[in-house]
Amino acid sequence: MPTPPTAANAPTARAARPSPGLDLERAALARRYQVVRERSLALVAPLSPEDCQAQSMPDASPAKWHLAHVTWFFETFVLERFEPGFQPFHPAFRALYNSYYNGVGEPFSRPQRGLLTRPDFAEVLRWRAEVDQRVARLLRQTSHPEALALIELGVQHEQQHQELLLTDIKHLLSINPLHPVYRSAWPLSSVASVPAQWVERPGGLVEIGHAGPGFAFDNESPRHPEWLQPHALMNRPVTHGEWLAFVRDGGYTDPRWWLAAGWDWLRAEGLAAPLYWTLPADSAALPTVFTLHGDMPLDPHTPVTHISYYEADAFARWASASHAEWAGARLPSEAEWEASAAALPMQGNGQDSGALHPMPARAAAAPGALLQMFGDVWEWTSSSYSAYPGYQPAKGAVGEYNGKFMVNQLVLRGGSCATPLSHLRASYRNFFPASARWQFSGLRLARSL
Repeated sequence: MPTPPTAANAPTARAARPSPGLDLERAALARRYQVVRERSLALVAPLSPEDCQAQSMPDASPAKWHLAHVTWFFETFVLERFEPGFQPFHPAFRALYNSYYNGVGEPFSRPQRGLLTRPDFAEVLRWRAEVDQRVARLLRQTSHPEALALIELGVQHEQQHQELLLTDIKHLLSINPLHPVYRSAWPLSSVASVPAQWVERPGGLVEIGHAGPGFAFDNESPRHPEWLQPHALMNRPVTHGEWLAFVRDGGYTDPRWWLAAGWDWLRAEGLAAPLYWTLPADSAALPTVFTLHGDMPLDPHTPVTHISYYEADAFARWASASHAEWAGARLPSEAEWEASAAALPMQGNGQDSGALHPMPARAAAAPGALLQMFGDVWEWTSSSYSAYPGYQPAKGAVGEYNGKFMVNQLVLRGGSCATPLSHLRASYRNFFPASARWQFSGLRLARSL
């Protein structure tokens, strides 16, 4: 992919008399841009510059890098192409803060992002402020549809990195023996548990994928038909208490429940519980769990989180064999999940609620309702991450955003307590390797009828 055009030949795209509708669209986009950019700064406000610099593992990135990379996105894909007289804030930043877009140059090594002590945190913030001013000016000047679409993509991209910032800082703080607290207020209070129930679905021909107006990533299209067999979904995600029963029943020591690759991974990593659990010496006592609010006793009613696909699949096999009422339990396909979620309102415990932790399910007003489909925890599905029939990646370097990752990954659905709710929709497809578990990932059981 060639480098995007320079300012010398990029279209200035000034409309002589923009339509009222376009003016409203630009004004709404400018507001969203400002709100999302301010939200990112609010998320790093509880952190020290040292917190923002450190990188805890190759899959995670420093908070400072996240703030810089999302700014790089706007400068590289928007300003470089559409700003008259474009000049970069610093020419070296084009390589330093490129994540994986090979079409715009060689990215800096991902596992070494924590070594980028220069530029310092203050200079990254100055860069952000300057880019914000320039994007705001561009939005007042341009009516070019591609420029507006790329700014929208950048806003959605930054919301993704807001979630990654939270999960990466949680992993970093968990490594510190002091177990520092990101946010002190603990959101949980005593609540009655909601019994697990099957919600039956008739199956048949459904359509999944993005439809209608509004933003969606390219991997959510095209909308297409899928044939579903009759099935049922659990009314809520699996809870910490139910997972604790799996642990106490030897679930992490019994190869019967594990895929071969999962069992090899489990033994190589020496795991006995989900990420962030500390198992007590007294097996009858409750574990403690590290959270963004510090070490807390395990709450049995909250959705289990920070589990890999391997663990989710093993739990489903164990549940099917160990509980008569869960016979046939498995992970849902992404089509089963989306077909059930499509008609539900976009409500749930997302980043906007401020809890930053999965919350217990609340009893539904009507029986047979699906609970917690959005927010709380990303739900592993049995579906491999691959292209929908007729999929075409976006043109240019932004086409690298999703398509090139369609191998050796599994799809997750629904969002988490770290996801902005305005970023979600029923067709949204998240994806991670089977071993990933530092995200707020959980599971909901399904079974065939």
